[in-house]
Amino acid sequence: MRSVFEARNLTKRFNGKTVLDGINLELKGPAIIGLLGRNGCGKTTLIRHITGLYLPNEGTATTFGTPSEKLGHAELVDIGFVPQEVQLLDWMTVEQHLEYVSSFYPEWDTGRQQQLLDSLELNIDDLVGNLSSGNLQKLAIILAVCHHPKFLLLDEPVSDLDPIVRSKLLQFLLEVLQEDEATILISSHVLRDVEKIVDHVICIDEGQVTADAVLDDLKENLVEWTVHSSAGNLPDVFSEAYILEQEISGRQARLVVRGNAGELESFCAAHSVEVTPRPLNLEDMFPWLLRGGWS
Repeated sequence: MRSVFEARNLTKRFNGKTVLDGINLELKGPAIIGLLGRNGCGKTTLIRHITGLYLPNEGTATTFGTPSEKLGHAELVDIGFVPQEVQLLDWMTVEQHLEYVSSFYPEWDTGRQQQLLDSLELNIDDLVGNLSSGNLQKLAIILAVCHHPKFLLLDEPVSDLDPIVRSKLLQFLLEVLQEDEATILISSHVLRDVEKIVDHVICIDEGQVTADAVLDDLKENLVEWTVHSSAGNLPDVFSEAYILEQEISGRQARLVVRGNAGELESFCAAHSVEVTPRPLNLEDMFPWLLRGGWS
């Protein structure tokens, strides 16, 4: 895998407030990476360092091996970016906007453009200023991907899209990964959708990276156990250190455990219980990723 972005001790402050606090991070691809975190945690700030829109107060941010303050055409032409707040030229039609942006990219893929216009049901005759927020997102996505970028940055790209369109977009992103061998960084609050396509998860909280792991590894490390006792009521509290959360009621219990599959047999023997394990989904994992309690 190749490195597309690296942050070393990356710190960013606005009006004395630290938004990114000494982040160390490396993004490699091709892959689809989910960037997670609460509102205001620094996700958008990190993405803007990748493109050079923001420069570090301390530390370094390097994209395609080039420091963010030195990014030029050679690097930026390989980036596609869909910002959280889409701002386009209101007085143009969709068709005119596509023609304008495509004029900067000799390798613009008109076939991909038409495929997306049809799939996302976007009318080229509509005035950009009259588009709904969802249709603005659709247009921004088309503008970001038709030059076959090697690094695609999506900041909340599906927040205003209906479930059918979201599904189409997610399928298309998988095709982009395969066709372009791209690295795709997607920041989204719709965790059930993100989970369907991401390979890797990065979580930021209060300006620091609290999780940076392959999704399959996270699913092995955070597991829910459904516990049942046929011999009588369970204890009020289980004392095992690998148990992160417990809800106990009579003979039943729900436990969140830190990936100790090897402990399952001994736990059952020690407490005379039966246990049904299941991996947590990304939405259920999220609170633990924020706390850094997954590893």
